[in-house]
Amino acid sequence: MEEKRSFDMIVVGGGPGGCTAALYAARAGLSVLVLEKLSAGGQMALTEAIDNYPGYDEGIDGFTLAEKMQRQAERFGAKTEYAEVLSLDLAANPKRLSTDAGDFFARTVVIAAGAQPRELGLAHEAELTGKGVAYCAACDGMRYKGKTVVVVGGGSSAAADALLLSRVAGKVILVHRRGKLRAEKIYNEPLMRAGNIEFRWNSVVAGLLHGAKLTGVRLRDVATGAETDIDCDGLFISVGRKPSTRLERGQLELDSGGYIAADETTKTSLPGVYAVGDVRAKPLRQVVTAVADGAVAVHMAEEFLAGGA
Repeated sequence: MEEKRSFDMIVVGGGPGGCTAALYAARAGLSVLVLEKLSAGGQMALTEAIDNYPGYDEGIDGFTLAEKMQRQAERFGAKTEYAEVLSLDLAANPKRLSTDAGDFFARTVVIAAGAQPRELGLAHEAELTGKGVAYCAACDGMRYKGKTVVVVGGGSSAAADALLLSRVAGKVILVHRRGKLRAEKIYNEPLMRAGNIEFRWNSVVAGLLHGAKLTGVRLRDVATGAETDIDCDGLFISVGRKPSTRLERGQLELDSGGYIAADETTKTSLPGVYAVGDVRAKPLRQVVTAVADGAVAVHMAEEFLAGGA
């Protein structure tokens, strides 16, 4: 890329929220740089089939959609630098972002660093991701229509995933290490009323059964240690997410889960800094909500640059 190091806006993260912010900023005549550590798309790029993003009636794989989003932003002048952000000074004027490719400066910053699903840490978990192991019921649930799936977790996210999957899958087995769910009570009655949800209490997933794809899971009773193998077509892991906010800690207000505190305006606790996509506190983390955040963030940034709040 050119040697220019100062921009009207720098976007940290090249996922759907970041790409949309870059697109809207570039079309608004702002100079904008996207800093991406690996490749465009973030978690979206790892999704084999996206069927719930409007405009693709036959679905699209996440990697292809990511490339399209990046090219669209670059067509209007957005720049991309593949570099890892090492430190941030978001209170400075201009704001300084230090990377392994040097320092960059911006009048406004959009944090779009995303969040990672928490893994179980099982052998072969990574290689079976997308081949029976999944972390997003809303993204991948339809692939298991009429089939048997296992959901592991006991919080509200796991309960919501189990309910969603119960409307698609033939059978849902909910596995939790305790004798009752930690989920909000509002989920209890719908879960118990669903006729195709089976509960495996006081159990953990101890192993994955597979050939080229997942064929089942091995459950271990946490009290007795006894193990049982059960057949299934899919395993949905819903044990929480890890927001990528290590660099923002101490600079921006975070919620109890480590997500950036930002409402639907995407404004953070520092003027000129915005949080979009999975990294911010929000009720639903999907490609379409990340894209909406990106558009809103640029609108707010334009107001800020024009002298507004």
